[in-house]
Amino acid sequence: MRYVIIGAGAIGGAVGGRLQQAGQDVVLVARGAQYEALRERGLRLVGPDGSFDLPVPAVDGPEALDLTPDDVLVLAVKTQDAVAALDAWAPRPVAGGGTAAERLPLVCAQNGVEAERLALRRFRRVYGMCVFLPASYLEPGAVTVRCAPYTGALNLGRYPSGADETAHRIAEGLEKANFLVPVTPEVMRWKYAKLLGNLANAVEAVCGSQAGDDAKSLIARARAEAVEVLDAAGIDRATDDEQRDLRSGRVEVRPVEGGAPAGGSTWQSLRRGSTSVEADYLNGEIVLLGRLHGIATPVNETLLRVANDFARTAREPGSMTPTALTAQIPA
Repeated sequence: MRYVIIGAGAIGGAVGGRLQQAGQDVVLVARGAQYEALRERGLRLVGPDGSFDLPVPAVDGPEALDLTPDDVLVLAVKTQDAVAALDAWAPRPVAGGGTAAERLPLVCAQNGVEAERLALRRFRRVYGMCVFLPASYLEPGAVTVRCAPYTGALNLGRYPSGADETAHRIAEGLEKANFLVPVTPEVMRWKYAKLLGNLANAVEAVCGSQAGDDAKSLIARARAEAVEVLDAAGIDRATDDEQRDLRSGRVEVRPVEGGAPAGGSTWQSLRRGSTSVEADYLNGEIVLLGRLHGIATPVNETLLRVANDFARTAREPGSMTPTALTAQIPA
């Protein structure tokens, strides 16, 4: 099985780098400065276990790679970039006949719960992956991972439900690369649970931290809205205890020598100067469900709007205080 990692940012680079270290067959797909750095110097992977320069094969798009029936596509771009990537890869021919959309498994490794729906419109065999993998990508060619003894927990299952032989084969390769990969028939339970935690990403990106009483209060209010709308929608999710039991003693943040401190994925997007962030599919998912079920979500609406404003206007992450952000929430 060859892992084709579409999107070589923090998550894609971390997964691809660990696969390379483990001797697994992997290709990173990147664009622009990231592709140039990977092509010229390879990937520098920094973690609690040291710093490694890895000659991971890299291509700049689907036209540069001949697909085989043994490939698995891992979609690791942000959800706002998913449609463009899916449309580029779905029609690609596979050796022996057929297209990627018809023949190859595709794993969605994004925050949020929308990418799987987008993928299933195009690909026959879609798998969800709940990614708990604290990692950062702030400069081309370099990724920092922060957990040990396992690099991350990657709950995996068929979408919308199920756990087939292919899921177990994908998991087997990832487990050899130092990931904890439980295969579950209800992977979306885990992704909805992760969504609750990711609502804080906007607060961190806008205010610079999730710490402090005002920031914690904002996050608690956003989560309370989300719990109400998920309950109204009848959406089950993994409990806090389940998540702790999975990771405790196995996926824990450790010191990283030479690893620059960094915030979460939304903060990193703003720090790199991205003009879009994933808030539409995090806080925006709660806003959508609230509107569908007649429940007001003013906190998540505000976090969504302000995070998108920061991206659109190239505003520095962390440049608004929690007090100022709270003041923007309608009474």
